[in-house]
Amino acid sequence: APVPCEIPSRLVSVDETAARKVPGFLAVVRSKLLQMSSSEGLGIAAETPGALDRIEQALNARWATEGQADAEAINQAIDIDRRISARAKRDKSIHDDSVPDGHWDVDLRIDIPIAAHAAIEPRVAVAQPRVEGGLEMWVGSQDVFYQRDVVCRRLGLAEDKVLIHGCRVGGAFGGKTISTVELEAAVLAHELKRPVKVQWTRAQEFLQAFHRPPSSHRVRARLKNGRLEHWRHDFASSHILFTGAVVPAWIQKLTDLIGDDGVARGATLPYSAQAWRTGFDLVRLPVHTGPWRGLGAGPNGFVIESAIDECARAAGIDPVTFRLQHIEEPRLKRVLEQAITSAPTVPAAVQGKLRGRGVACGIYKNTSFAAVVADVEVNPASGEVRVLHMHCAHDCGRAVNPEQVRAQCEGNLVWGLGMVLVESWSAQVRNFGESPIPRITQLPGLSVHLVDHGEPSSGAGETAIVASGAAVANAIRAATGWRLRKLPLRPQDLQTHLKGKT
Repeated sequence: APVPCEIPSRLVSVDETAARKVPGFLAVVRSKLLQMSSSEGLGIAAETPGALDRIEQALNARWATEGQADAEAINQAIDIDRRISARAKRDKSIHDDSVPDGHWDVDLRIDIPIAAHAAIEPRVAVAQPRVEGGLEMWVGSQDVFYQRDVVCRRLGLAEDKVLIHGCRVGGAFGGKTISTVELEAAVLAHELKRPVKVQWTRAQEFLQAFHRPPSSHRVRARLKNGRLEHWRHDFASSHILFTGAVVPAWIQKLTDLIGDDGVARGATLPYSAQAWRTGFDLVRLPVHTGPWRGLGAGPNGFVIESAIDECARAAGIDPVTFRLQHIEEPRLKRVLEQAITSAPTVPAAVQGKLRGRGVACGIYKNTSFAAVVADVEVNPASGEVRVLHMHCAHDCGRAVNPEQVRAQCEGNLVWGLGMVLVESWSAQVRNFGESPIPRITQLPGLSVHLVDHGEPSSGAGETAIVASGAAVANAIRAATGWRLRKLPLRPQDLQTHLKGKT
């Protein structure tokens, strides 16, 4: 269907006669098993990929849809200020000290949009009937057992009748956990009694897959004698673990009673305060949301570290010193100190440009730790930002394969950079030109320093994302005095600020 599959849609008409005349046509398959969420599915089989495009055009499918993925409606649904006005207390609490209202030294609103996984390789699966009955499949999935269970359940096959080969995933980051192309390939192969390969187009990836949920945050903090006295973080988001991509609305209402640990991930304040309160609301949206690298840790870490930077400025204390004064976890303090030690002096600004350094740190899953120092250069005439270098100190315990850990850190640094500078999404997006990812020319120098004091290995895959994006935003703040409050950065907004400042 031409809309996100959470929106009810049904096929009104197709010109199958015209489609059959296209060279390479094999079949049109109508099956309830091809339905994805609320959207009816239509299967087209052809001898070549090129024939598929011509057949689809000849079919001239017409759809009836009930609603649309309206960006404004989504923004209103999660607008945290509207929710605070309606009800002071959030549905789910992460920490619930008594925090009095009154004057706040920092009061910061930050909005983070939907984001696609944007893996370079679209998802694909191959299925073929077995001589002895059942199916044999080749999938690029993060959970081959789940793929087998879904196919067996939907097609009524015994487990020993479906053989799954797990292949290289080609980029997943949490996005290839559910059964999409895998079930589609299985249904078509089962119906047609012949091998079938299903590969989504880039447009299907952006429209039908699930995405990082948007979130809307309000952080308020009160300082006393240069120390963090009170902290309040309210936010609203959509689901991650109990994603609407697999959970119908009525079941999701039940899961809302226990919350969603994916949304909560990374929202625990890693700094000492006299009292702090953090809570969130869950909102089902017309676009499927789910795990995105680090789950909630990337957005939540970005918000916390942006707000802590503002607290340091309000206190008149260097942002690194302020953090060190409030960190009680020795391993977090260790990586922050290592990141600062490893980063040389900020390069001098060239004429006509502004330069700044930002720092951020954080904890992932309460077991791994990271800190990032970022240097940026800003062109005041255009508002363009160039990240010059990112230094990361990383502690995931004993590093069994240090080079692989460094590679994982580098990937997280680039994800954070993309989150801040370029990545956005809408229901009209069809390609990387409309929903860009960082280009190689945008990538800075990356330095990764592993901190290994022999603690048990605790995981490196997503840790650095808790700090990478905020370090860039804090560097922009240091260079320009401007706080990034809505992702991604729009150069024209920064340009407007700088013109007003001059």
